Amino acid sequence: MRFSLTRSLPVAALMGALAFGSTAMAQAPTFSDSQRQAIGEIVRDYLMKNPEVLQEVIGELEKRQADAQRVSQAGALKETRDTLLNSPHSLVVGNPAGDVTLVEFFDYNCGYCKKALADVHSLVKSDPKLRIVLKDFPVLGPDSVEASRVGLAVKNQIQGDKLYDYHVKLMESRGRVNGERALAVAKEMGLDVARLQKEMAGAEVKAAIEENAGLGDKLGLTGTPAFIIGEEIIPGAVGLEPLKLVVANTRKCGKATC
Repeated sequence: MRFSLTRSLPVAALMGALAFGSTAMAQAPTFSDSQRQAIGEIVRDYLMKNPEVLQEVIGELEKRQADAQRVSQAGALKETRDTLLNSPHSLVVGNPAGDVTLVEFFDYNCGYCKKALADVHSLVKSDPKLRIVLKDFPVLGPDSVEASRVGLAVKNQIQGDKLYDYHVKLMESRGRVNGERALAVAKEMGLDVARLQKEMAGAEVKAAIEENAGLGDKLGLTGTPAFIIGEEIIPGAVGLEPLKLVVANTRKCGKATC
């Protein structure tokens, strides 16, 4: 923990008092009530007079938490690499044999995912060497789960560009996207709705949703969209240019940031 020189002595005194208190507590956990009250008053008095210390403490805590999260995510990315990139449950667009792969976790009811759709579409059109993997991650309620179940069942009837067209149409739908809307889009595209209704309740679709939920949990994803490239997790709709940059960097030096 770092402190400025102007506060080094009082902070050192406080930390010394706290350290002494912790040691004393460990050695003799029988402080009297008056001693406990005195220690508490000393600490409270100092913090009331120097509240900026709390900001430094919170800042340091947040930094340590962020560092720990990065370490945890790095391990999870290595552990789940093959599933992230090659699961048969995913929708792959762009170049299937591309030299760089960008993964996106999305929810059909996520406004930011809808915003990011244009960025993903631009990447597909402008970068012939890019492979994009789209993963259903329905975190915004039962409607999202139902839409995802239909979308995953659709994969049994169409593939490639036509499947991506379905994804785009459903993502561009206005209002709340649910199973009914997902089936309506499928019907508009000439798919077998009765078959979809049967297969969306099947084991394969259930396994796909559980797989993606497990990936999201291991990677510590807290929302959508979430992009993954190499060993980098990029939360949110960051825009086209930042995505182009991380793709270019990955192609150049093997990392999102060169």
